[in-house]
Amino acid sequence: MAKKGVLLVNLGTPDSPSTADVRKYLNEFLMDGRVIDVNPALRTVLVKGIIVPFRAPKSAKLYQAIWDKETGSPLLHYSLLQQAALQQRLGDGYVVELAMRYQSPSIEAALQRLKDALISDIQVIPLFPQYASASTGSVQEKVMYLVKDWQTIPTISFLNSFHDNELMIETFADNAQRHNPDSYDHILFSFHGLPQRQLKKCDHTHSYCLQADGCCDALNDTNKLCYSAQSHDTARLIAAKMNLPGEKYTVCFQSRLGSDPWVQPYTSEVIAQLAKDGKKRLLVFCPAFVSDCLETVFEVTHEYGDEFKALGGEHVQLVESLNAEPKWIEALAGMVS
Repeated sequence: MAKKGVLLVNLGTPDSPSTADVRKYLNEFLMDGRVIDVNPALRTVLVKGIIVPFRAPKSAKLYQAIWDKETGSPLLHYSLLQQAALQQRLGDGYVVELAMRYQSPSIEAALQRLKDALISDIQVIPLFPQYASASTGSVQEKVMYLVKDWQTIPTISFLNSFHDNELMIETFADNAQRHNPDSYDHILFSFHGLPQRQLKKCDHTHSYCLQADGCCDALNDTNKLCYSAQSHDTARLIAAKMNLPGEKYTVCFQSRLGSDPWVQPYTSEVIAQLAKDGKKRLLVFCPAFVSDCLETVFEVTHEYGDEFKALGGEHVQLVESLNAEPKWIEALAGMVS
């Protein structure tokens, strides 16, 4: 019988922490029209003329700080573990491939391996719990572009999001228990940021997004595909699993770029206010990521940790991502079946 194909796709990582490889990665990443969604000519000037020349050397130093001599990039390391564990869990009836949207291993090479394996169909799982055009949408577009010239195109399905997957929620909650959450003054759910304009573009009614305070606080038929609304829902579900009252946690967004307004509140501003309020110990989830990476290991632990201490706080503790936790692998298997 023909085997079924599963393609796991994460964001991407440089091939090494050298400035040259980081520059190559940033160029491919930021030149994606779904990531920086402006006029192509302006995007080229911004990315190649301003952002990458200045950002690459700085980012290279950050990658060097988290790069393991044996396993390399944390994001690639954990993604490979997820691929291997899911392959073992699904068995011989499936071929599980891993790709990165940017750099290696490439989506094109992974699709070719599935094609060579004579699979009967392909299920694409972008490893982003909450849907965003700049992440999940970009993966979907890339896959469709690559297969459009195949003479025989198998059945291909895409997972849109899994922001409310029960086993994923349980895994995050379980990981938090390692750190005795009751010993912290406040808990943050810090998601990757997006420009507000990208949220508005996804509002097909053109009359709901960011028109009122709290428009993302609860899912409804209008905002059910909104990145911010799905992020709030993920946080609410993890908080409910941990029996956290609303005043005990805050949803916020990190990693903004440029001067345009991004999804708010910003994590850095929330941390500053918590320090001002006398909070000393913060526990931080990053539920937009299924693998620990630069944005979790360095940005939260070091950058936000240092900021918080400089403002009078004592400790910022990262809750580990899903990585290769067995319950998370079961969640992935459930998405496949």
